Amino acid sequence: MRKYIVLLIGLFLIESCADFLDTEPFTSKVNTNFYQSPQDVNQALIGIYSVLNPGTSHMHSFFISELLSDDRFAGGGGVDAAIHAISEFKNFSNDMYLYPWQQNYRGIFRANMLLESIEQVTSWESETQKNRYIGEAHFMRAYYFFDLARLFGTVPLVLETTPQNLPKATPEELFGQIAADLLIAIEKMPDTPYSSNDIGRATKWAAQGMLARVFLYYTGVYGKTEIQLPENGTLTKTEVINNVDYCIANSGHELVDDFRNLWPYSYASNYDYAVENNLTWIGEEGGNKENMFSIRFGSFGGNSRNTIVLFFGVRMQNTNPFGYGWGAGPINPQLWNSWEDSDLRKKASICDVTNEDIGYVSSSDQYHESYLWQKKYMPVNIFVDGKLQNMYTYLYGTPANNMDCNAQEIVLLRFADVYLMGAELGSAKAQEYLDIVRKRVNLPSVPATIDNIKNERRFELAFEGVRYYDLMRWGELESAFNRVKNIPLENEGKPVEYSIIYRPETKGFLPIPESQIQLSDGILEQNEGW
Repeated sequence: MRKYIVLLIGLFLIESCADFLDTEPFTSKVNTNFYQSPQDVNQALIGIYSVLNPGTSHMHSFFISELLSDDRFAGGGGVDAAIHAISEFKNFSNDMYLYPWQQNYRGIFRANMLLESIEQVTSWESETQKNRYIGEAHFMRAYYFFDLARLFGTVPLVLETTPQNLPKATPEELFGQIAADLLIAIEKMPDTPYSSNDIGRATKWAAQGMLARVFLYYTGVYGKTEIQLPENGTLTKTEVINNVDYCIANSGHELVDDFRNLWPYSYASNYDYAVENNLTWIGEEGGNKENMFSIRFGSFGGNSRNTIVLFFGVRMQNTNPFGYGWGAGPINPQLWNSWEDSDLRKKASICDVTNEDIGYVSSSDQYHESYLWQKKYMPVNIFVDGKLQNMYTYLYGTPANNMDCNAQEIVLLRFADVYLMGAELGSAKAQEYLDIVRKRVNLPSVPATIDNIKNERRFELAFEGVRYYDLMRWGELESAFNRVKNIPLENEGKPVEYSIIYRPETKGFLPIPESQIQLSDGILEQNEGW
């Protein structure tokens, strides 16, 4: 039975309005009453992780980053103006992005509370146990700040639970703290190879991979060569490469033999593509050594469901094998046309419904219809007793067979990405790392040039929430969207030519929610271009 990751953690999950910037709790919490044992600390950690779950909201940073990408359009229906605004760099409402702002700061607050309170516990099984919990909290605080930094640029750097009304930190301050937290996580968490007991939790290896991602982003976006740490010292490229090399050599993580077996559709024995290619889903319960850090979902639907997959499902219909959803994120034909047919990841990642017989009929109100749909994060149907049934209701015995029961994990860091980041950073093993990723999909070696690595990232990591931020750190947002012009699509069954107008004055960042600016009494300033 799938472990429940999303739990209610007593008073840790009771929060309400703040007097100003929504970065602190809503009710008085006497944390001295809570932290009595290692079990209490573990429960608090689960509360920190639970913030990753989008609940009933689709405005999760993963969903937002995918719709911002040049590889996808907004889709949905004519009534879905909010998701159209994401894709078109428009502001649908003053608080359009309040959800990711509040959620990330909620996670930061919980991490701060744990770090402030953990010394109250004295009954540790071992110093290793205590250090691991400290490392996990630092990792998660770094992750939430990094999520905010990629979405909004610079944000207030809140490092304690005492209410504060802070201005934006500088990029140097913000990324210095993110890097420092990750370095603490790397130091504190155990140096032991992958174990199925680590599923859904941060590890030393995930922290090393995330350190590379943070370094590449910061140095790319802000034109730096190193990260200045808060208390003297710097993080250099050489140190990051050493961490990546060590992770690859010692983590116990490895690539799944067949790229296609990473994705749930490979479980569907009713799907011709899966049958013809002898696919066997690797699953999410311990056998998959490639996924390093993921958002996990419960097996009981409701608020524990994967809402992101629901929104990416084919609009208002069940096909064989892809399931019912809202039709967000149709694929830009330019991606399909630029992808070599010899690369098996093309058809492993995208379903061309004009050539795959899955029983697809375009919804009468579908927007941005390209007849191309991504396969990685889709509801999956299987046949049970002659009837189509949601795959996860079958696997986990969910009470109802409905669209609320998607439980596919969202992978936030995959080992293939660590290989590619190592190559991009310029490891002495750069060529070897690039070759390993390509060999898995039966592609020949190509020189480990930056252009080849960029292409490899686009095709290996398509629809995994990294493309937009890659373009941002490479300084290629404007040129990428200048190519998204007059694309032939359909809106509600009628032909249209669609273009996306990128707004360079925003530098790719989103508007800070207006309510947060007002709560700060003007201390917090709106981002450029908004």
